[in-house]
Amino acid sequence: MFENLTDRLERSFKLLKGQGRITEINVAETLKDVRRALLDADVHYKIAKSFTDKVKEKALGQNVLTAVQPGQMMVKIVHDELIDLMGGQAVDIDIKAHPAVILIAGLQGSGKTTFSAKLAHLLKTKRGKRPLLVAGDVYRPAAIEQLKTLGEQVEVPVYTGEATKDPVKIAKNAVRHAKKEGYGAVVIDTAGRLAVDEDMMKEITAIRDAVNPHEILFVVDAMTGQDAVNTAKAFNDRLDFDGVVLTKLDGDARGGAALTIRSVVNKPIKYVSTGEKMDALDVFHPDRMADRILGMGDVVTLVEKAQEQFDEAEARRLQKKIAKNQFNFDDFLSQIQQIKKMGNIKDLAAMIPGMGKAVRNMDLDDDAFREVEAIIRSMTPEERTNPDLLNGSRKKRIAMGSGTSVTEINRLLKQFNETRKMMRAVSGNKKNLSRLMNMPGMRR
Repeated sequence: MFENLTDRLERSFKLLKGQGRITEINVAETLKDVRRALLDADVHYKIAKSFTDKVKEKALGQNVLTAVQPGQMMVKIVHDELIDLMGGQAVDIDIKAHPAVILIAGLQGSGKTTFSAKLAHLLKTKRGKRPLLVAGDVYRPAAIEQLKTLGEQVEVPVYTGEATKDPVKIAKNAVRHAKKEGYGAVVIDTAGRLAVDEDMMKEITAIRDAVNPHEILFVVDAMTGQDAVNTAKAFNDRLDFDGVVLTKLDGDARGGAALTIRSVVNKPIKYVSTGEKMDALDVFHPDRMADRILGMGDVVTLVEKAQEQFDEAEARRLQKKIAKNQFNFDDFLSQIQQIKKMGNIKDLAAMIPGMGKAVRNMDLDDDAFREVEAIIRSMTPEERTNPDLLNGSRKKRIAMGSGTSVTEINRLLKQFNETRKMMRAVSGNKKNLSRLMNMPGMRR
């Protein structure tokens, strides 16, 4: 996401490289390029102009420290203004009520049904709620079946209200059912509708009035760019929703919707969906998104994803094995499984500062560890525990069993031994670990 904008902004800041100080002339040249970059990212002209005017005002008012180069100062100012443009701080949904009723609205094809299931999964796994999904789309063929399938995936029940085809009654009955059965949250999926379709807009308004939701979320496809922003405004005028959800953000290299929508509707972006998996849903953090846009990575999100998969007892067991130099291929395989649970490998790598551009054109996907896993699974339990047993004939057998080559097995053994040495060095020297955690980019 934001690949094009990131590249363009980097080029813009280079115009100030080597300059001794910030002046009206070099700032004007840089910001003209920044404004073009924003327009190419599908940001509305008025917002792009207002943004660069604010940056210019702040840049010319800065007393640049001798230790800070003008280009660095400009990056800092643009970074702060991007955060402000996208809302300033993260805003989560209101789920204090029991049950918390959440109404999902949006255009046809925006990803509402998939988002509804993702949200239910998040409420269940991270918020301690017992959610109920409600199939309120009675118009789209197979919409109810799609929600049922997704509900099974995330192990959340789906209320269909099969006795009626009236979405208002379905929603009302679902909330009544949730109260009776003690559910903690009700996520109501609704039919996609166009803002110009008066009957459908009246219907979603009637659903809102019938269930009095604690949260109304407008789901929009980020790839539709400026059209998404215009649609959000039309829906907000009728529904007065509480927040925006951007779906398919991973497929949008421009990012105009994320940068513009907050300014137009004056409502926060609450969630972003960045993949097809049910856990590919994140709270929207303007500061972290600004970091990504400016190529600074997103270490905080990376650490949070790692902590979600962190098993304290397993970590203690592993630490003891590392200290005794007993780390083996079973442990290595276990670590790979933990990394895979964190999300898409390429997305994770891009969160490391400076790595975004490096991995952009690399073929890194969920199958990145497939060969490694095949090799390890082709070993005997004894070989996994004691890799030193792997002689020539054993390697040939493993290569045959895993569909790889002896060369690939030798490469894996080298990587494994280097990993084992590094882990032991870090484990045995707390000073090294402390130094690592205090590196620039690791502190927040």
